[in-house]
Amino acid sequence: MHIYFSGIGGAGIGPLAQVAHDAGYKVSGSDQQDSQYIDYLKKHGIGDVHVGQSADAIAVLHAKKPIDWFVYSSAVTAGSPELEFCKEQGIKTSKRDEFLNRILEEKNLKLIAVAGTHGKTTTTALVTWLFTELRQPVSYLLPAKTSFAEMGRFDPKSEYFIYEADEFDRNFLAFEPAISLITGVSWDHHEIFPTREDYQEAFREFISQSKHTYIWEEDSHYLRLGSEDGITIMDSSDPDIEALAIKGRYNRLDAALAMSAVWRATSTSPKDLAEIINKFPGLSRRMERIVPNLYSDYAHTPEKIRGAMSVASEMAAAAGQKVVVVYEPLTDRRQHHIIDDYKDSFAGADKLYWIPSYLAREDPDQRVIQPSELITHLSDPSIARAMERDAGLKRAIQKHLDAGDMVVCMAGGGGGSLDDWLREEFKR
Repeated sequence: MHIYFSGIGGAGIGPLAQVAHDAGYKVSGSDQQDSQYIDYLKKHGIGDVHVGQSADAIAVLHAKKPIDWFVYSSAVTAGSPELEFCKEQGIKTSKRDEFLNRILEEKNLKLIAVAGTHGKTTTTALVTWLFTELRQPVSYLLPAKTSFAEMGRFDPKSEYFIYEADEFDRNFLAFEPAISLITGVSWDHHEIFPTREDYQEAFREFISQSKHTYIWEEDSHYLRLGSEDGITIMDSSDPDIEALAIKGRYNRLDAALAMSAVWRATSTSPKDLAEIINKFPGLSRRMERIVPNLYSDYAHTPEKIRGAMSVASEMAAAAGQKVVVVYEPLTDRRQHHIIDDYKDSFAGADKLYWIPSYLAREDPDQRVIQPSELITHLSDPSIARAMERDAGLKRAIQKHLDAGDMVVCMAGGGGGSLDDWLREEFKR
């Protein structure tokens, strides 16, 4: 079967293409621009990748190698020339969830799904790390780079498939996991879920579709779950969680969830799992060091920011450093919903530089909220300064680095974001 992946260079589609290739499918694809990840896919056996997306290009490929299934990302909209061509030709089209379910069914794999508003990627990586260190065959999709695993892998000997089940576009409702982990729930993706109740109901539906779910007591109350079969409600005050060596309170909670899933899947003792989890090497854009004392983190909601600050504060305290934050919000449309939730999100920061939001898929009828206004919604606005991402910001960061401060740059955007800028301006 020939599968064509539109947006193959992206973190959501690219790893799935690699899994499909490893699972024995014929794979091709396209993306709007070239990237290191496309180079990576080519080196790993997926050579038929076209840069640029047009009806003519996919028509030429289809004439040579008939396409059976067109898989596309949520970023592909109606009117896409590739999507329209496939519909005209009667080629099956779907988003990634339907195709992944095909692999799960065909290969008889049990799904370990990680869902939640924040902490999904870290927890998915933690579960993968545990399986890898236990030498247990496993298949997975990882939406971030790590030092210990590829971003996508299919192992024909595996019993389980590990997946970050994103609620955006209601993707996670396509699955019926064997084990589900709920990392934390707070209203997000407001363009998909107009009300808080819509968001909560989607998570309740996801949990009802899961054979067994692990969830924190606080989130159980938030979702108004009862004491139902197939749900393990976990106590976040368990002292064994704080005994873990991983930096950051939120990371330790994610680690506890990961250990619960792997214990259920492998029956490995909690003591052995804790020894492995304490050696977790981390992943890209989660307190990732760019140069000494300069870090990049994916935090872009109040909950994610608090999680990043918990890690930064512990690291800085151990080194006797001040914590300086540079923050680039992800999308203006999200700011209209979370502006009143920032409050003490940056508690522990000695200085905060707030730069304009990374814009993507914005509502043209909404005004763009400027950093100066967003700062006024902090509990202590005096720590913050509105800035632009320019030479002045670079000088400010360098001054703090020269003083021995810890500088944490938080940004959720993709190409052209603060994260990209950092890697260009502060090369190793």
